[in-house]
Amino acid sequence: MLKTEMRNEHTTHIDRMETAEMLRVIQNENLNAARAVESELPAIGAAVDAITERMKRGGRLFYVGCGTSGRLGVLDASECPPTYGVSYDTVIGIMAGGIPALARAGEADEDSYEDGCRDLSAYGITELDSVVGISVAGGAAFVLGALDTAKKAGALTVALSCNAGCPIEQIADIGIHPDTGAEVVTGSTRMKAGTAHKMILNMISTSVMIKLGHVYENLMVNLEPSNVKLRDRMIRITCDITGLGYEESEALLEANEFSIRKAIKAHGL
Repeated sequence: MLKTEMRNEHTTHIDRMETAEMLRVIQNENLNAARAVESELPAIGAAVDAITERMKRGGRLFYVGCGTSGRLGVLDASECPPTYGVSYDTVIGIMAGGIPALARAGEADEDSYEDGCRDLSAYGITELDSVVGISVAGGAAFVLGALDTAKKAGALTVALSCNAGCPIEQIADIGIHPDTGAEVVTGSTRMKAGTAHKMILNMISTSVMIKLGHVYENLMVNLEPSNVKLRDRMIRITCDITGLGYEESEALLEANEFSIRKAIKAHGL
């Protein structure tokens, strides 16, 4: 039996716990999820370096998953453009069932190998691309189809699961499998397995973007002034880098197409 499908010995009576005890047990399992990520840092690092090498040559990063896994991939991909100023076709999230499945679960969608092949093939995958297949159990047919398609195209393939030796890992060039163990509610892998995967996807995208030069020191310098909050953040970042006051930094940005990179260059940095 998969570890993620086993019963958790600490929660067999959770339906009779007081709220405070229930929350403490859930939090203890959350901490276990974070600890599980620790052992996977070498594999995550290998994925980051391999993905970065391809993206430096014009490749794209794809996340492919089903259910919670798919939603987490789409979430991480969708946040890269506003955070790092990259185009929406740089990091792409694909999930079984498409956009409607983001809000309304369609569990049967993960069972189609052909749909996984088709949905990824639509992007014209090449050897410069990287495809991260996400499946907690590690056997979703949709993800298997996508990874097989990527493999045939010569793309980098990464398997993100919570079960070592699972089917998607057997296909992939790199396997990442945090051992999060049995869930608080048996089989509800949207919980700590999902938490571990969210952490790992954040690590991958953040590290890749840093290595691609989209971060200066620890500051987001490719932001777009698309709302009041981001405009203010851009001004404050310019203050931090240049040492200028708020109004001076705003004026410097205004004079340089509201681009932090252009503004600090114009300032002589």
